[in-house]
Amino acid sequence: MKPQDARSISPDAQREKRTVALNMRTQGYTFVEIGHAVGVHSRTVQKWLARAEMDGTDAAIDGKPRGYAVGEHRQLTQEQESQIRSYITDRMPDQLKMPYALWTRKAVRDLIQDVTGVTMPIRTVGLYLSRWGYTPQRPLKRAYEQRPAEVQKWLEVSYPEIQQRATKEEAEIFWGDETGVNSRSQQGRSYAPVGKTPAVALTAKRFGINMISAFSNRGELHFMLYRETFDAAKCTEFLGRLTRCSTKKIFLILDNLKVHHAKDVKEWVEDNKDKIELFFLPSYSPELNPDEYLNGDLKNRIAEKPQARNKETLESNVKSIMTDLAAKPVHIRSYFRHPKIRYAA
Repeated sequence: MKPQDARSISPDAQREKRTVALNMRTQGYTFVEIGHAVGVHSRTVQKWLARAEMDGTDAAIDGKPRGYAVGEHRQLTQEQESQIRSYITDRMPDQLKMPYALWTRKAVRDLIQDVTGVTMPIRTVGLYLSRWGYTPQRPLKRAYEQRPAEVQKWLEVSYPEIQQRATKEEAEIFWGDETGVNSRSQQGRSYAPVGKTPAVALTAKRFGINMISAFSNRGELHFMLYRETFDAAKCTEFLGRLTRCSTKKIFLILDNLKVHHAKDVKEWVEDNKDKIELFFLPSYSPELNPDEYLNGDLKNRIAEKPQARNKETLESNVKSIMTDLAAKPVHIRSYFRHPKIRYAA
Protein backbone atom coordinates (compact mmCIF):
# COMPACT_ATOMS: atom_id res chain seq x y z
CA MET A 1 0.00 0.00 0.00
CA LYS A 2 1.33 3.44 -0.94
CA PRO A 3 2.24 5.47 2.19
CA GLN A 4 -0.29 8.21 3.02
CA ASP A 5 0.32 11.45 4.93
CA ALA A 6 -1.40 10.73 8.25
CA ARG A 7 -2.26 14.44 8.65
CA SER A 8 -4.72 14.14 5.75
CA ILE A 9 -6.67 11.34 7.45
CA SER A 10 -9.72 11.92 9.62
CA PRO A 11 -9.26 11.57 13.41
CA ASP A 12 -11.35 8.37 13.50
CA ALA A 13 -9.33 6.81 10.68
CA GLN A 14 -6.10 7.79 12.43
CA ARG A 15 -7.18 6.12 15.66
CA GLU A 16 -8.05 2.95 13.76
CA LYS A 17 -4.64 2.87 12.04
CA ARG A 18 -2.80 3.47 15.33
CA THR A 19 -4.71 0.63 16.99
CA VAL A 20 -3.78 -1.77 14.17
CA ALA A 21 -0.15 -0.62 14.24
CA LEU A 22 0.22 -1.19 17.99
CA ASN A 23 -1.37 -4.62 17.76
CA MET A 24 0.94 -5.62 14.87
CA ARG A 25 3.99 -4.44 16.80
CA THR A 26 3.13 -6.72 19.71
CA GLN A 27 3.02 -9.57 17.18
CA GLY A 28 6.61 -8.83 16.09
CA TYR A 29 6.11 -7.01 12.81
CA THR A 30 8.73 -4.45 11.74
CA PHE A 31 8.09 -0.75 11.29
CA VAL A 32 8.27 -1.10 7.53
CA GLU A 33 5.80 -4.01 7.50
CA ILE A 34 3.38 -2.17 9.75
CA GLY A 35 3.65 1.00 7.67
CA HIS A 36 2.96 -0.96 4.49
CA ALA A 37 -0.04 -2.69 6.10
CA VAL A 38 -1.76 0.48 7.43
CA GLY A 39 -0.66 2.75 4.56
CA VAL A 40 1.63 5.24 6.34
CA HIS A 41 5.39 5.83 6.34
CA SER A 42 7.49 3.69 8.68
CA ARG A 43 8.71 6.84 10.48
CA THR A 44 5.08 7.64 11.35
CA VAL A 45 4.74 4.18 12.88
CA GLN A 46 7.89 4.84 14.93
CA LYS A 47 6.40 8.05 16.29
CA TRP A 48 3.19 6.27 17.30
CA LEU A 49 5.08 3.54 19.12
CA ALA A 50 7.40 6.03 20.82
CA ARG A 51 4.38 7.93 22.13
CA ALA A 52 2.87 4.65 23.38
CA GLU A 53 6.04 3.89 25.38
CA MET A 54 6.16 7.40 26.81
CA ASP A 55 2.48 8.26 27.48
CA GLY A 56 0.68 4.93 27.26
CA THR A 57 -1.35 3.06 24.67
CA ASP A 58 -4.54 5.16 25.01
CA ALA A 59 -2.66 8.43 24.53
CA ALA A 60 -0.88 7.03 21.48
CA ILE A 61 -4.16 5.89 19.91
CA ASP A 62 -5.92 9.21 20.59
CA GLY A 63 -3.00 11.26 19.28
CA LYS A 64 -2.25 14.92 19.93
CA PRO A 65 -4.92 17.62 19.56
CA ARG A 66 -5.08 18.94 16.02
CA GLY A 67 -4.79 22.61 15.10
CA TYR A 68 -3.72 25.58 17.18
CA ALA A 69 -4.44 25.81 20.87
CA VAL A 70 -7.06 28.39 21.87
CA GLY A 71 -5.46 31.82 21.67
CA GLU A 72 -2.32 30.60 19.93
CA HIS A 73 -1.01 32.87 17.16
CA ARG A 74 -3.55 35.61 18.00
CA GLN A 75 -2.55 39.23 18.33
CA LEU A 76 -4.75 39.84 21.38
CA THR A 77 -4.65 38.01 24.70
CA GLN A 78 -7.84 36.53 26.12
CA GLU A 79 -7.96 39.36 28.66
CA GLN A 80 -7.69 41.97 25.91
CA GLU A 81 -10.38 40.25 23.85
CA SER A 82 -12.70 40.24 26.87
CA GLN A 83 -12.07 43.94 27.45
CA ILE A 84 -12.80 44.87 23.83
CA ARG A 85 -16.01 42.79 23.79
CA SER A 86 -17.15 44.51 26.96
CA TYR A 87 -16.69 47.96 25.42
CA ILE A 88 -18.57 47.01 22.24
CA THR A 89 -21.45 45.38 24.13
CA ASP A 90 -21.98 48.00 26.82
CA ARG A 91 -21.24 51.27 25.02
CA MET A 92 -21.43 53.04 21.68
CA PRO A 93 -18.36 54.73 20.15
CA ASP A 94 -19.46 58.28 20.96
CA GLN A 95 -19.68 57.32 24.64
CA LEU A 96 -15.97 56.55 24.44
CA LYS A 97 -15.33 59.92 22.74
CA MET A 98 -14.59 58.21 19.43
CA PRO A 99 -15.55 59.91 16.10
CA TYR A 100 -18.05 57.17 15.16
CA ALA A 101 -21.78 56.66 15.70
CA LEU A 102 -21.79 52.85 15.26
CA TRP A 103 -19.45 49.92 15.80
CA THR A 104 -18.03 49.33 12.32
CA ARG A 105 -14.90 47.29 11.66
CA LYS A 106 -12.94 50.53 11.36
CA ALA A 107 -14.27 51.77 14.70
CA VAL A 108 -13.40 48.44 16.37
CA ARG A 109 -9.93 48.56 14.81
CA ASP A 110 -9.33 52.02 16.31
CA LEU A 111 -10.70 50.85 19.67
CA ILE A 112 -8.29 47.90 19.68
CA GLN A 113 -5.39 50.21 18.90
CA ASP A 114 -6.40 52.72 21.61
CA VAL A 115 -6.90 50.08 24.30
CA THR A 116 -4.14 47.57 23.51
CA GLY A 117 -1.71 49.39 21.21
CA VAL A 118 -2.13 46.63 18.61
CA THR A 119 -2.45 47.79 14.99
CA MET A 120 -4.66 45.30 13.19
CA PRO A 121 -5.78 45.00 9.52
CA ILE A 122 -9.50 45.52 8.84
CA ARG A 123 -9.84 41.93 7.61
CA THR A 124 -8.39 40.59 10.87
CA VAL A 125 -10.82 42.76 12.84
CA GLY A 126 -13.62 41.09 10.91
CA LEU A 127 -12.25 37.64 11.82
CA TYR A 128 -12.17 38.57 15.52
CA LEU A 129 -15.77 39.88 15.40
CA SER A 130 -16.93 36.71 13.65
CA ARG A 131 -15.11 34.54 16.20
CA TRP A 132 -16.83 36.43 19.03
CA GLY A 133 -20.25 35.85 17.42
CA TYR A 134 -20.78 39.53 16.55
CA THR A 135 -22.79 40.36 13.39
CA PRO A 136 -23.73 43.72 11.80
CA GLN A 137 -27.23 44.63 12.96
CA ARG A 138 -29.63 47.52 12.54
CA PRO A 139 -29.48 49.42 15.89
CA LEU A 140 -32.55 50.29 17.90
CA LYS A 141 -33.29 54.00 18.02
CA ARG A 142 -33.32 55.65 21.43
CA ALA A 143 -33.48 59.34 22.18
CA TYR A 144 -30.41 60.93 23.71
CA GLU A 145 -32.73 62.61 26.22
CA GLN A 146 -33.94 59.28 27.56
CA ARG A 147 -32.86 58.70 31.13
CA PRO A 148 -31.96 55.03 31.72
CA ALA A 149 -32.42 55.37 35.49
CA GLU A 150 -36.02 56.52 35.00
CA VAL A 151 -36.70 53.65 32.60
CA GLN A 152 -35.30 51.17 35.10
CA LYS A 153 -37.41 52.66 37.87
CA TRP A 154 -40.51 52.42 35.68
CA LEU A 155 -39.88 48.74 34.95
CA GLU A 156 -38.92 47.71 38.48
CA VAL A 157 -40.97 50.03 40.71
CA SER A 158 -43.50 52.36 39.08
CA TYR A 159 -45.38 49.98 36.82
CA PRO A 160 -45.48 47.10 39.34
CA GLU A 161 -47.04 49.56 41.82
CA ILE A 162 -49.66 50.54 39.20
CA GLN A 163 -50.46 46.86 38.69
CA GLN A 164 -50.83 46.28 42.43
CA ARG A 165 -53.13 49.28 42.80
CA ALA A 166 -55.22 48.20 39.81
CA THR A 167 -55.70 44.77 41.34
CA LYS A 168 -56.55 46.20 44.76
CA GLU A 169 -58.99 48.82 43.41
CA GLU A 170 -60.40 46.53 40.68
CA ALA A 171 -59.34 49.04 38.04
CA GLU A 172 -58.36 48.25 34.46
CA ILE A 173 -55.08 49.36 32.90
CA PHE A 174 -55.25 50.99 29.47
CA TRP A 175 -52.42 52.23 27.25
CA GLY A 176 -53.02 55.30 25.09
CA ASP A 177 -51.32 57.19 22.26
CA GLU A 178 -51.95 59.44 19.26
CA THR A 179 -50.88 58.97 15.65
CA GLY A 180 -51.58 60.30 12.18
CA VAL A 181 -51.89 58.72 8.73
CA ASN A 182 -51.47 60.79 5.58
CA SER A 183 -51.67 60.39 1.82
CA ARG A 184 -47.88 60.22 1.52
CA SER A 185 -47.39 57.46 4.06
CA GLN A 186 -44.45 55.15 3.38
CA GLN A 187 -45.43 52.26 1.15
CA GLY A 188 -44.89 48.61 1.95
CA ARG A 189 -42.92 46.18 -0.22
CA SER A 190 -43.97 44.69 -3.55
CA TYR A 191 -42.35 41.84 -5.48
CA ALA A 192 -40.89 42.75 -8.88
CA PRO A 193 -38.13 41.53 -11.23
CA VAL A 194 -34.59 42.39 -10.16
CA GLY A 195 -33.66 45.84 -11.44
CA LYS A 196 -37.27 46.87 -12.09
CA THR A 197 -38.47 48.75 -9.03
CA PRO A 198 -42.30 48.86 -8.94
CA ALA A 199 -43.96 52.28 -9.16
CA VAL A 200 -47.06 53.31 -7.23
CA ALA A 201 -49.28 56.16 -8.43
CA LEU A 202 -49.80 58.68 -5.63
CA THR A 203 -52.04 61.71 -5.50
CA ALA A 204 -50.22 65.04 -5.46
CA LYS A 205 -52.64 66.30 -2.81
CA ARG A 206 -51.59 66.08 0.81
CA PHE A 207 -54.22 65.13 3.38
CA GLY A 208 -54.37 63.07 6.52
CA ILE A 209 -56.43 61.81 9.41
CA ASN A 210 -55.50 61.74 13.10
CA MET A 211 -56.35 59.18 15.72
CA ILE A 212 -56.14 58.68 19.46
CA SER A 213 -56.52 55.16 20.79
CA ALA A 214 -56.30 53.16 23.98
CA PHE A 215 -56.39 49.45 24.70
CA SER A 216 -56.24 47.27 27.75
CA ASN A 217 -54.12 44.27 28.63
CA ARG A 218 -57.20 42.13 27.91
CA GLY A 219 -57.25 43.40 24.31
CA GLU A 220 -60.18 45.82 24.63
CA LEU A 221 -59.60 48.61 22.10
CA HIS A 222 -61.18 52.07 21.76
CA PHE A 223 -60.28 54.78 19.25
CA MET A 224 -61.39 58.19 18.03
CA LEU A 225 -60.61 59.79 14.65
CA TYR A 226 -60.31 63.56 14.27
CA ARG A 227 -59.10 66.03 11.66
CA GLU A 228 -58.25 69.00 13.85
CA THR A 229 -55.13 69.59 15.94
CA PHE A 230 -54.98 67.49 19.08
CA ASP A 231 -55.58 69.79 22.05
CA ALA A 232 -56.93 69.63 25.59
CA ALA A 233 -60.54 69.65 24.35
CA LYS A 234 -59.91 66.64 22.09
CA CYS A 235 -58.06 64.88 24.87
CA THR A 236 -60.88 65.28 27.39
CA GLU A 237 -63.42 64.30 24.74
CA PHE A 238 -61.66 61.00 24.24
CA LEU A 239 -61.22 60.46 27.99
CA GLY A 240 -64.96 60.98 28.40
CA ARG A 241 -65.74 58.40 25.72
CA LEU A 242 -63.31 55.96 27.28
CA THR A 243 -64.84 56.20 30.75
CA ARG A 244 -68.35 55.77 29.37
CA CYS A 245 -67.29 52.48 27.75
CA SER A 246 -66.07 50.93 30.99
CA THR A 247 -67.83 49.81 34.14
CA LYS A 248 -64.49 49.84 36.01
CA LYS A 249 -62.16 52.63 36.97
CA ILE A 250 -59.52 53.17 34.31
CA PHE A 251 -55.79 53.57 34.90
CA LEU A 252 -54.68 55.17 31.61
CA ILE A 253 -50.94 55.21 30.86
CA LEU A 254 -49.78 57.89 28.39
CA ASP A 255 -46.56 59.45 27.16
CA ASN A 256 -45.48 62.94 28.24
CA LEU A 257 -47.06 64.90 25.39
CA LYS A 258 -47.59 68.47 26.60
CA VAL A 259 -51.36 68.27 26.02
CA HIS A 260 -51.62 65.34 28.44
CA HIS A 261 -50.40 67.67 31.21
CA ALA A 262 -52.59 70.61 30.19
CA LYS A 263 -54.47 72.45 32.94
CA ASP A 264 -57.88 71.66 31.46
CA VAL A 265 -57.03 67.97 31.22
CA LYS A 266 -55.84 67.86 34.83
CA GLU A 267 -59.02 69.60 36.01
CA TRP A 268 -61.23 67.20 34.01
CA VAL A 269 -59.41 64.17 35.42
CA GLU A 270 -59.71 65.56 38.95
CA ASP A 271 -63.46 66.01 38.46
CA ASN A 272 -63.70 62.37 37.27
CA LYS A 273 -61.13 60.80 39.59
CA ASP A 274 -63.57 58.08 40.58
CA LYS A 275 -63.62 56.93 36.92
CA ILE A 276 -60.11 57.52 35.63
CA GLU A 277 -56.56 58.22 36.69
CA LEU A 278 -53.61 59.11 34.46
CA PHE A 279 -50.07 57.77 34.67
CA PHE A 280 -47.11 58.74 32.54
CA LEU A 281 -44.28 56.77 30.98
CA PRO A 282 -40.66 57.91 31.36
CA SER A 283 -39.77 60.72 28.96
CA TYR A 284 -38.59 59.81 25.44
CA SER A 285 -39.47 56.13 25.86
CA PRO A 286 -42.02 55.27 23.13
CA GLU A 287 -40.74 51.68 22.98
CA LEU A 288 -42.29 51.08 26.42
CA ASN A 289 -45.81 51.95 25.23
CA PRO A 290 -47.77 48.99 23.74
CA ASP A 291 -49.99 51.45 21.82
CA GLU A 292 -47.00 52.29 19.60
CA TYR A 293 -47.22 48.76 18.23
CA LEU A 294 -50.89 49.27 17.42
CA ASN A 295 -49.93 52.41 15.47
CA GLY A 296 -47.33 50.45 13.53
CA ASP A 297 -49.86 47.70 12.81
CA LEU A 298 -52.33 50.29 11.46
CA LYS A 299 -49.77 51.84 9.10
CA ASN A 300 -48.66 48.45 7.80
CA ARG A 301 -52.28 47.57 7.01
CA ILE A 302 -52.90 50.95 5.36
CA ALA A 303 -49.94 50.25 3.03
CA GLU A 304 -51.68 47.07 1.84
CA LYS A 305 -54.79 48.95 0.70
CA PRO A 306 -55.22 50.80 -2.63
CA GLN A 307 -54.05 54.41 -2.44
CA ALA A 308 -56.72 56.77 -1.09
CA ARG A 309 -57.45 59.61 -3.53
CA ASN A 310 -59.15 61.85 -0.96
CA LYS A 311 -59.43 62.42 2.78
CA GLU A 312 -62.80 60.68 3.04
CA THR A 313 -61.43 57.44 1.57
CA LEU A 314 -58.37 57.57 3.81
CA GLU A 315 -60.56 58.11 6.86
CA SER A 316 -62.81 55.24 5.81
CA ASN A 317 -59.77 52.96 5.41
CA VAL A 318 -58.44 53.82 8.84
CA LYS A 319 -61.85 53.36 10.46
CA SER A 320 -62.32 50.00 8.73
CA ILE A 321 -58.92 48.72 9.90
CA MET A 322 -59.37 49.91 13.47
CA THR A 323 -62.89 48.47 13.69
CA ASP A 324 -61.52 45.15 12.49
CA LEU A 325 -58.71 45.26 15.08
CA ALA A 326 -61.15 46.18 17.86
CA ALA A 327 -63.00 42.94 17.12
CA LYS A 328 -59.80 40.91 17.60
CA PRO A 329 -58.74 41.14 21.26
CA VAL A 330 -56.45 38.10 20.87
CA HIS A 331 -54.52 39.97 18.18
CA ILE A 332 -54.29 43.08 20.35
CA ARG A 333 -52.94 41.01 23.24
CA SER A 334 -50.28 39.62 20.91
CA TYR A 335 -48.54 43.01 20.92
CA PHE A 336 -47.45 42.26 24.46
CA ARG A 337 -45.27 39.40 23.20
CA HIS A 338 -42.71 41.90 21.97
CA PRO A 339 -39.66 41.79 24.28
CA LYS A 340 -39.80 45.55 24.93
CA ILE A 341 -43.35 45.50 26.29
CA ARG A 342 -43.57 41.98 27.65
CA TYR A 343 -43.22 43.59 31.07
CA ALA A 344 -46.73 45.04 30.66
CA ALA A 345 -48.51 41.79 29.78
